[in-house]
Amino acid sequence: MKRGKISIDRERCKGCYLCLASCPQKVIGISADKNSKGIYPAEYKEESVEFKKTCIACGSCYLVCPDTAIEVYEIKGGIL
Repeated sequence: MKRGKISIDRERCKGCYLCLASCPQKVIGISADKNSKGIYPAEYKEESVEFKKTCIACGSCYLVCPDTAIEVYEIKGGIL
């Protein structure tokens, strides 16, 4: 199975949380800290605590993000 990692731009995120619903691994959550606009942005969690899963670089979050605030990276052989 592929492994990946995502990067979420906290300032571009408007808090619609479409990415949370689209993530099959459930590795995206809501930040405990507000961004400069007063919004709690989406936040990448290295591992889903509840499901013990990691990012698989499927790109679902990227595809649904209306603000293109997410970048997806595939990890090959342990190297990003």
